[in-house]
Amino acid sequence: MLGDLLMTFYEVARQGSITTAARQLRVSQPTVTGRIRQLEELYGVELFHRRASRVDLSDTGVALMPLAEQIVQQESNADFLLRNAGNLRMGNLRIGATGPYYILRSVAAFRQRYPAIGVSIQIGNSRQMLDALFEYRIDAAVSSHAVNDDRLHRVRLAADPMVLVTHPAHPFARRPRVEVSELAACHLLVREQGSMTREATESALRAVGEELPAHTVIGSREAICEAIRHNLGASVMPMGEVPRDPALTVVPFASRAPVIHEYLYCLNSRRETRLLSALLDSLVLPGAASGRHCEVPPPAPILN
Repeated sequence: MLGDLLMTFYEVARQGSITTAARQLRVSQPTVTGRIRQLEELYGVELFHRRASRVDLSDTGVALMPLAEQIVQQESNADFLLRNAGNLRMGNLRIGATGPYYILRSVAAFRQRYPAIGVSIQIGNSRQMLDALFEYRIDAAVSSHAVNDDRLHRVRLAADPMVLVTHPAHPFARRPRVEVSELAACHLLVREQGSMTREATESALRAVGEELPAHTVIGSREAICEAIRHNLGASVMPMGEVPRDPALTVVPFASRAPVIHEYLYCLNSRRETRLLSALLDSLVLPGAASGRHCEVPPPAPILN
């Protein structure tokens, strides 16, 4: 019981919000509020100062935080040890990804080899997925961000050239190729700041002396594709992420096409465990059948 209460305390403290903590814990907001109240009443202490839009740690909460973090990590380590025990005849592999596009072939290969192991895939942005990896909430993370950290083992899953995606009625739709510089004449549909796709697009434009033109920010790849179907603009995205849809026209770049690299990360301290060894052995990589010997060098530049 105390473990659940401390886990809830830790997540609320980390997020600074009961609503966000409830979402991370996948429980209702009243459940989180009730657990915090129960912990405070159990020991007669105040752990948080409630404010209009957030909660802040009290002095007692600040003192408790590192202890709670240790308990959460120890519980996660125990969970991982037990899931990793045996001959991979039961258990669950937890993957966090910024998108499913580049990991699904490897997941299919893993499931074919180890059908008794369940696989869960959590979707979020790169920062969220790497935080979850460091906090032992997932076993592996997939991200287009190249992170150099001694704690991480990194394998490159893909190097995907980016293309312009338009509505069939768009002026560029009948062109065999376009130049990056011609994007300056488009109304672009782009992701939020921090998106690697947007960063690659902006870098490609800067390389030819242009800035990001008039644009609309849309928060997901699926929503961008839907906007293109309504001819609201064009977008630059990795070729492997473009849905097969007659309402979407793919136009490659004539030169200086930006390239997105996709990486799988796991903790170095865990990479030789049975579960992660099985995942690494199952990776479907460009030009290789297995990921065990594909530790990558520093990432190539975004532009080729």
